[in-house]
Amino acid sequence: MNSPVSNPEIGLSIQTGNILTNYHDVGSGEPVLLLHGSGPGVSAWANWRLPIQSLSADFRLLAPDLAGFGYTQVPDDIVYSRQVWLEQIVAFMDAMGVDKANVIGNSFGGSMALALAIHHPERVNKLILMGSVGVPFELTAGLDAVWGYEPSEENMRAIMRIFAYDQQLVGDDLVRMRYEASKRAGVHEAYSSMFPAPRQRWVEAMSHPEADVRGIQHKTLMVHGRDDKVIPLSTSETLLQWIDNSQLHIFGRCGHWTQIEHAAAFCQLAANFLKAA
Repeated sequence: MNSPVSNPEIGLSIQTGNILTNYHDVGSGEPVLLLHGSGPGVSAWANWRLPIQSLSADFRLLAPDLAGFGYTQVPDDIVYSRQVWLEQIVAFMDAMGVDKANVIGNSFGGSMALALAIHHPERVNKLILMGSVGVPFELTAGLDAVWGYEPSEENMRAIMRIFAYDQQLVGDDLVRMRYEASKRAGVHEAYSSMFPAPRQRWVEAMSHPEADVRGIQHKTLMVHGRDDKVIPLSTSETLLQWIDNSQLHIFGRCGHWTQIEHAAAFCQLAANFLKAA
């Protein structure tokens, strides 16, 4: 049953442990779990709206709001960590009756996709990692700004400009929408508690041991924007070296928004990879 609320970011809800997860379940076919990034005001729908429209003809797309993001409801005393998010993801798959899924992880969500593949390999079919966190790198000025965001339209516009190579994408409507999402009651309090300064430690906290990443046997596609100012291209190059059965596609004239700046090409690339034997 669809939500009666007009806000498209609000989907269905399901209990996942002590977290009430807001999620979208669109399309039919082989399940694909979509794990969003960690930008201010982000939600699964905001992150994945274009791929959901494109890929739902061939796949069942499951896109949850991870704890602290979007419209998922969490306990007042929650302490955010990679383990908390991983437990939520596994509980979500269990609650949805999905034993195994392809997983597409964007940025922060890439680290969580890697966590699922490392700790629950039987739950993952193929992996797609887009501008992924999960291996060591030196904190960029862009990521420091994203994680250090304080709510204002001016600051949101600056963040959006860091994300996008094509500055024409950063229109007033998008900025206003994301700013309004970032200042909803409790949203910024949750966001600011996740990655407080100094922030290099959170890059390390979201990274996985090299041996664990090298142990991943799943077919893996890395996708990265050459001009990404948030997560450096070197992260995907490292993943290419560490994951044996992997490939890397680099988009030129592209920042951290591959799924938006090159939506059609990204979706075709993802579909071909997921459909291949």
